[in-house]
Order: sequence, then structure tokens, then C-alpha cells
Amino acid sequence: EGGDVLVDQTRVFVGISKRTNLAAIQQLKKELPNHDIIPIHLPSHILHLDCVMNILSHHEILIYPEAFTEKDLHMLTKHYDLIEISEQEQFTLGPNVLSIGQKKVISLPINQETNAALTAHGYTVIEVDFSEIIKSGGSFRCCTLPIRRS
Repeated sequence: EGGDVLVDQTRVFVGISKRTNLAAIQQLKKELPNHDIIPIHLPSHILHLDCVMNILSHHEILIYPEAFTEKDLHMLTKHYDLIEISEQEQFTLGPNVLSIGQKKVISLPINQETNAALTAHGYTVIEVDFSEIIKSGGSFRCCTLPIRRS
């Protein structure tokens, strides 16, 4: 499922959830032999990986750290600086932003703490009220699934 796959160049993170299993990992490894396919185990109450993590740039991710195992969180800190969000804003899909490159991010206005953290890290936050989409369990990234960033 698209929400469980996050791509950063040749690094592909795949959330293991109710909707994406280990067989999907094996299939991706066959389809993308020149990529590093990295499984991330998610708690049962998390629908998709992009509900708790999003790649902002090749150096930073937006993340709800409580959703990750200690091992996965440690691995992520080796590759990225983490911008952490609260449980409340994870619930309103704070991580599910759309990074459009050059430190510009489209985000929901309801996630004020997340938007303030992004701004503090030098991002321009474009707030768009797209809150009705949350009722379906998604947000900006779910509607776009970016593969390549500038």
C-alpha cells in the first residue's frame, strides 16, 4: 500500500502494517535490486508508515517517535535529523505533509505545533485546510505519493 512506502533516493522504507506484509518487502527487493529496502515495524493501531513518518529532505524527517521500535528509531537517527511531533498531532496526521522541495511544505493548519517545529527548522509552511480528508484516514502525502524531490 502506498502509504507504507517512503522513498529517499535509493533508500526505500516500508512500513509493516495490517496492509503491508513481509511478502511485499520480498517483492520490492526483486523489483528494485539497486535499492536498500528497509522494513519498519508499526504498532497495530497505526494504519500506514506515512501516518507517523515523512521524509522532508535527504537530511530530515518528520516523525512521531513513539510509534517506532528502539532499533528502528536508532537506525533512522543514523540517516536523518528528526523533527518530532506530539501524539495529538500524530492523531490529526501531522506527519502526513507534502514536502515540495526547497524547504517548502504543505501542511494542515490544525497542526500548529508541527508547523511551528517545521518553521523553526527553516521550512516555509504553506497551510491548506484539507481537514476533511482526515475522515478517510489520509492527508497530503496520501494524495500525491512523491517519489522524487528537488
